[in-house]
Amino acid sequence: MDDTTRNIILLVDDNVTNLTMGKEILKTHYKVYPTPSAEIMFDLLENILPNMILLDIEMPDMNGYDAIKILKNNPKWAEIPVIFLTSMTDEGSELKGLSLGAIDYVTKPFSASLLLKRIENHLFSEAQKKLLKDFNTNLEQMVHEKTAQIVNLQNAVMSTVADLVEFRDEATGGHIARTQKYLEILINKMVEERVYYDEISDWDMEYLLPSAQLHDVGKIAISDTILNKPGSLTTEEFEIMKTHASIGVEAIRKIERNASEHTFLKHARLIAGGHHEKWDGTGYPAGFSGTDIPLEGRLMAIVDVYDALISKRPYKKPFSMDESRRIIEGGSGTHFDPALIDVFSKVADQFAKIVQAAAY
Repeated sequence: MDDTTRNIILLVDDNVTNLTMGKEILKTHYKVYPTPSAEIMFDLLENILPNMILLDIEMPDMNGYDAIKILKNNPKWAEIPVIFLTSMTDEGSELKGLSLGAIDYVTKPFSASLLLKRIENHLFSEAQKKLLKDFNTNLEQMVHEKTAQIVNLQNAVMSTVADLVEFRDEATGGHIARTQKYLEILINKMVEERVYYDEISDWDMEYLLPSAQLHDVGKIAISDTILNKPGSLTTEEFEIMKTHASIGVEAIRKIERNASEHTFLKHARLIAGGHHEKWDGTGYPAGFSGTDIPLEGRLMAIVDVYDALISKRPYKKPFSMDESRRIIEGGSGTHFDPALIDVFSKVADQFAKIVQAAAY
């Protein structure tokens, strides 16, 4: 076995006889660095990373207990296994050494065969621990990659369904993409301002934002005659249009019943069912009011209405960004959650930038 494949051992002892004897015992099996003090050991550690340290306890200037404290407090050296070599045989000394992080405690004078066997066993154990750690790291990476694939698939499915809805609704081009961007800005500001922080801190934006694409999924069931009518809807037509919210909720519930992962679907369902509810209880489909409306729905209501205001429709011209902002802010306490409107007012300029960018 050449030196490049041998495990490296630092043998630290202030007694020259112990160093010489220890090196003779170990040199056949390991690459050994006899080291006469803890101070010199730390100098060597700047250039050498050993597989094990055999550390004497009773040394002048810096004893073994003080040395191991420094080793274990330094991330570069903390994982190096340490075996104490000492002539102290009392239980208290051994317990102290093990408590400080040593993996074993060998008393002097030691048997050559016993020392070699203990070193061999501990090095084997450390090698197995490293293999297990590497395996766990690789496994975590595999799980992460698999999870990312599933999330990407979920997002692709939602995006495709959302595209189908937007394709049928000729008046809402780009609406889904813009509302996702508004929503992200609004939620980030809520986190910064700690508005409804306890609730949103549990949200995973990787799930929440893509799920917003399904807020109008129920429009799939609305006829093109109503969906693309070039003018105001009649009362009867509007009642039919309103059903898209409850239809969307039921469609998502059906998917939930057949899916093992419900996180993104839960967000989608709450958004689809809540984005036409109003703070004062005059919205639909359930007529919820205040905080009985899911927070996801209250948020989506703001970004959905804002985008509808700035967009051209068959029955109206687009409002300016300033006028759209005033209308949204004017709905505080009636249409919208006042706390969320306070946040909206702080990021309205960022909303306007999204609109301006979409115009080019």
